[in-house]
Amino acid sequence: MTSASLNKGKPASFKDIQYQFTRHIRDPELHPAPVDIEDRRMQIYRELLYNNVEDFIANTFPVLRKITPDLEWHAMLRDYFKNHKARTPLFPKMSQEFLQYLDNEREIGIDKYPFIKELAHYEWLELAISIDSRNIESDDVDINGDLLKGVPVLSPLAWPFVYQFPVHKISPDYLPQEPPPQASYLIVYRDREDDIGFQELNPVSARLVEYLQSDKASNGLRMLEEIAAEIKHPNPQVVIDGGLEILQSMRDKAIILGVRKIDQ
Repeated sequence: MTSASLNKGKPASFKDIQYQFTRHIRDPELHPAPVDIEDRRMQIYRELLYNNVEDFIANTFPVLRKITPDLEWHAMLRDYFKNHKARTPLFPKMSQEFLQYLDNEREIGIDKYPFIKELAHYEWLELAISIDSRNIESDDVDINGDLLKGVPVLSPLAWPFVYQFPVHKISPDYLPQEPPPQASYLIVYRDREDDIGFQELNPVSARLVEYLQSDKASNGLRMLEEIAAEIKHPNPQVVIDGGLEILQSMRDKAIILGVRKIDQ
């Protein structure tokens, strides 16, 4: 006698009912609702759960929502709601699950919006950095130290990224089909008051941020001298003066916390 025949006629367990309930909520066309539950009540759950997910995704990715027609948007969200297997039950992590869906599962619409993955990642950053549990610590930093003589310290809550498309400019009036020759260098940061900002970096400031990430020993002057040599500038002092202004501006925004304290 098979296990199937043993279970035949056996009342469904609560766990079985839960699975049937959630399968129906995700895909009511394919999976029937649990028996003895009024469809009027099931409709409340179907709308409530989908609307909660759709509303959260739309608020996290407002530009993506704005540029996507209603029918296409809801078709995509229904597909995500129905088919994506989330690896975390935490609601704030849902936007990251949606990124994984776009990266690995979504194909329709990618050709229409070749920048969709980069745009979604850019929009996700604001939520990601807002819920980062780290705080800005200044115990080992001289906030007012000399940015040329000292070693500048990049905030752990300053995240630079390179995008092939100018994601910060995309709107219903600007939907590029090809990436421009120059990539976009952007940095998202959270300051000491937990305010979040975005800044576009020029090639010099982007290279400077790369130095700040990788070189924990050189002072600001040395970094700027090396950048001037890299770009073969005829007057390195111009790069140094401009770089100092960049460093000061970044310190004002708490992208740079100050300079590393020297042990006495």
